[in-house]
Amino acid sequence: MDELVSLCKRRGFIFQSNDIYGGIKGLYDYGPMGVELKNNLKQTWWKSMIYERDDIEGLDASILSAPDVLKYSGHEDTFTDPLVDCRSCKSRWRIDNLDNKLCPNCKSGDLTEPRPFNLMFKTNIGPVEDGSSFAYLRPETCQQIFTNFKNILDSTSRTIPFGIAQIGKAFRNEITPRNFIFRVREFEQMELEFFVEPGTDEKWHDYWVKKRFNWWVDQGINSNNLELLDVDQDDLSHYSSKTVDIMYTFPHGKEELEGIANRTDFDLGSHTKNQKDFNISSKVSKNDKSTTKLAVQNFENKKWYMPFVIEPSAGVERGFLAILNESYKYDEENSRTVLSLKPHLSPIKAAVIPLKRNNEELVNKAKKIKNNLQKIGLGRIMLENTGNIGKNYRRHDEIGTPICITVDFETLENNTVTVRDRDTMEQQRLNQDDLKTYYENYFD
Repeated sequence: MDELVSLCKRRGFIFQSNDIYGGIKGLYDYGPMGVELKNNLKQTWWKSMIYERDDIEGLDASILSAPDVLKYSGHEDTFTDPLVDCRSCKSRWRIDNLDNKLCPNCKSGDLTEPRPFNLMFKTNIGPVEDGSSFAYLRPETCQQIFTNFKNILDSTSRTIPFGIAQIGKAFRNEITPRNFIFRVREFEQMELEFFVEPGTDEKWHDYWVKKRFNWWVDQGINSNNLELLDVDQDDLSHYSSKTVDIMYTFPHGKEELEGIANRTDFDLGSHTKNQKDFNISSKVSKNDKSTTKLAVQNFENKKWYMPFVIEPSAGVERGFLAILNESYKYDEENSRTVLSLKPHLSPIKAAVIPLKRNNEELVNKAKKIKNNLQKIGLGRIMLENTGNIGKNYRRHDEIGTPICITVDFETLENNTVTVRDRDTMEQQRLNQDDLKTYYENYFD
């Protein structure tokens, strides 16, 4: 983990947030390389959910959540962690994270009795802070999907089964953020809520478990480092009848990368009016505030029913950390650090390097090549106008750039360039006219 943290700061992937003022634990900023890798991961997920399928719609909902939404979803009552204080050093911890019930800071066993701690952030709405008008920063992205269920159903004419996908920020007031970006207070989720007919939910749950497992393998994660875990009934969330976690071997140990939950009809049932009109299988509280019936009609028998929901939910930060860890390698033979990222995830798709920085002809030729490749639209192309080829190669190996294109004096003579592969370090001369085809095929 220390090597990854060092790489992230040195090469501009991740910085401690508010660092010049001492930083805030559990908050991180993504630098020039980090924001590209993060966006590439999100775009790949979005394409797999929206563009490559015909049964999922997208959504981008507000971050502020009305208290009633999180009241009837069960979060106000259940979204808590057991908190204890160490009487010796005054630190605070989640009791389920303590070994042998000892304070990790001073190893004292003199702890207070556990008490519930609500994880949700509150914020005031309006000019007067009197506690009567407030909202929560959403603790998960899915509740706005459920409250928008009828809006999307009516505006798209979708029929069951279909899904609604969203990528967005979520906030949890973690007692003990830890393990770099694995557990933080502000994070992003990639969530799908897939609505199915009751009775078909187990089949769809199995489908999405396999689908999501294979997707992570496609992102470059070795399947030997992944494991499926059936969550024990005692550990299930309040809305879940069954959850399978995709576990990954992070630097700090094996933990959840993504969870695929069968949320049954709990959520739509919680947010719908006239619950008595439906045979809701989940135990939900009576909703006297909702104005909408979140149900669908069976076209054959004309009966209304509450769909079940299968939810694959992944944290962007955890995916980022897993992919970074998986691709990080030290090549002892060539004394270099390499991020062997899948090309579609690489922050920089290609680096164009003029052999000599002060040579106007070389620099102008390199700029033209860079601009032409950039127009293809596969991602960011970088012009490295420093004149040190060896250092540039090492730098781009370390940030995961798949190919480097060197413009030298031979380029001016015969219009050829040197193309170097990150993983093999092999170099070949290509005619500049063939460069666009080579580049497109490389990322195909």
